Amino acid sequence: MKDKKAITIKTLNKSNVWDLQENDIFRLWEAGDKEADFRDNIRRYTDIIRSAFEIEDIKIDKPEVLKKYEERGFKIGNVRMDDSTKVKWGIKKHPITRVTDLTYENIHHISAAKLIEVLDRNFGGGWESLPQNIKDIIEKGFDISTTTLPQERLHKVGGMYEKKIADGFEVLEIPKGTWVEAIFAKAKPEAEKLRFRPESEQEEEKRHKGGSNDLEEEEEEDIEERENFDEEDEDSFDEDKLTEESYRTTFDADPDDLNLEAEDISEDDGVY
Repeated sequence: MKDKKAITIKTLNKSNVWDLQENDIFRLWEAGDKEADFRDNIRRYTDIIRSAFEIEDIKIDKPEVLKKYEERGFKIGNVRMDDSTKVKWGIKKHPITRVTDLTYENIHHISAAKLIEVLDRNFGGGWESLPQNIKDIIEKGFDISTTTLPQERLHKVGGMYEKKIADGFEVLEIPKGTWVEAIFAKAKPEAEKLRFRPESEQEEEKRHKGGSNDLEEEEEEDIEERENFDEEDEDSFDEDKLTEESYRTTFDADPDDLNLEAEDISEDDGVY
């Protein structure tokens, strides 16, 4: 993760803005106000900030009003818009609480533990229940592995679960009757992250070069697709369909770890 102290108002983009906190925004704005071309770029700076922060333009500067904003998690500060105008802003970072909050810009700025927390809050059907665009976003920032095993086999000593935890993966366990789906997540190495250029940086470059307005249409389509996902009912899990033949894993493991022959799983386990 980049050092947020190295970020200036001129280098701010829709990716690195997620490295900042509310007080950093006020600091950058104050420092940028001294730049000769700052006024000409205020709208662009504000658009970038709004991609990661909620901004409230506070019209009533009274203690009781400010207190209500602070109770809602806003940081209050003054920003200069031109030589004679100062306004009071309330700024609060957008929370990442649902899978639909994940974007190509912020996925590199959360930890694996935070990702697991987000997945846990939104899940029901497992990894495959996610729409492809959400999985693509997640896999830009994290190595993901999944496996589905009978509950008593998942935590086998020396097995894949133990090896993944030892390798630094965070894990989410999703119970499915007598079986469990385990989703392992680990942040990709920094070198891989640096090779990825966020789409927002390319978009900003297009704007400065007089690029087309296709971006706005693409953003609207993405928002609509995410809204449709929120409205869809998640597929219910049918334990009867999860047989020995349906066992799968998305990563390599020792054959001994994956030995699910009849003598290891009896009819008492619910697998016929």
